[in-house]
Amino acid sequence: MCMAPKAARLLTAMFFCCFLYCSSAQAWEGVVVTVPDGDSLEVKQGDLVHKIRLYGIDCPEYGQASWIEARGLTRAMALGQRVSVEPMDTDKYGRIVALVWSQGGQVNSELVRKGQAWVYPRYCQKQPLCRDMNVLEQTARAARLGLWHQPNPTPPWSWRHSRP
Repeated sequence: MCMAPKAARLLTAMFFCCFLYCSSAQAWEGVVVTVPDGDSLEVKQGDLVHKIRLYGIDCPEYGQASWIEARGLTRAMALGQRVSVEPMDTDKYGRIVALVWSQGGQVNSELVRKGQAWVYPRYCQKQPLCRDMNVLEQTARAARLGLWHQPNPTPPWSWRHSRP
């Protein structure tokens, strides 16, 4: 009689672990073939090209101050490089939202550290990663790196809403 509750708990635990394992996407590798802007990449994996949106950050938009610098840094870190992609989500445009690593480190965090991206509070939820990126952003702001050399830079999410 005692075995049934233990077996049920064990089965529940095994199901839960399997659910967590199966629901978390596995990291994969590919080569970056295009960098349209600071927070977007196209990564070729075999015969497929995946559109990637960098998780947890937002870079200046096309036409916004510092957008060329943000795209340039992403290109320097990733274009033509073999990268590791850790999917986190899929956005409303069907892009894979991911953490991306190149030989230069984690692209998402490096953009923030060098003052070329904001941490995107609405979408940056993974902890402690997002706390760490917020510290990187505050340090870049204090040092007036990248876009923070401007007196009052407009976050891209506000800039997009102000455009017709």
